[in-house]
Amino acid sequence: MEESTYCARQFPALNPAITLALSHWPFAVWLRSAPLVYPTLEALHIIAIAITFGSLWIVDLRLAGVRPFGVGSIDVRTLATATLPWTLLGFTLAATVGGLMFLARASDFIGNGAFLLKMLLLFTAGTNAAILHSRGPLNPASLLTRGQAVFSLVLWIAIIICGRWIAYV
Repeated sequence: MEESTYCARQFPALNPAITLALSHWPFAVWLRSAPLVYPTLEALHIIAIAITFGSLWIVDLRLAGVRPFGVGSIDVRTLATATLPWTLLGFTLAATVGGLMFLARASDFIGNGAFLLKMLLLFTAGTNAAILHSRGPLNPASLLTRGQAVFSLVLWIAIIICGRWIAYV
C-alpha cells in the first residue's frame, strides 16, 4: 500500500502530502540512509532516556515514600533541585534526538500505535509534572503528592515500553 494512502486512511484529517514531503526531504533521507546516523540517534535517545528516567526515578521514589539507598536522609527539595538539571538535560536531548528520528521516518511513525501512545503518555507525564510543581513546595507527606509520584513512575515505565514496541508493531 502506498504510504500516502495509508496515512489518509488512518488519519483522514492529516494531509498525506506532509508526511510524504518529510519522507522525501533530503535531510530526512540522509538521516535514515547514512550508515551510522540512525543507529547513533537511537543510542543517544536511549542514553538520554536513561538520564531522564534515572533522575526522575530517585525523586519520584522519594516523593512516594520509598527511601532507597539512604536517600531518605536527603531533604526532598534538595534532592529535586540537585537532579532537575539532569532531568532537563536528558529530556531535552531525548526530545531533540527523538524529533530527528521522527523526521527520518515520519510516514512510518505517524500510523504506529505504539508511537502515538508514547506521545500521549509523554504529554500526560508532562502535565502531571506541571500540576505537581504548580501546587507549591514538594511535600512527600501529602497523599496527592505520593499518588502523583507513583503515577509518574508508571507513566515513564509505560513510555519506555512503548518506545521499545515502536519497532515491533
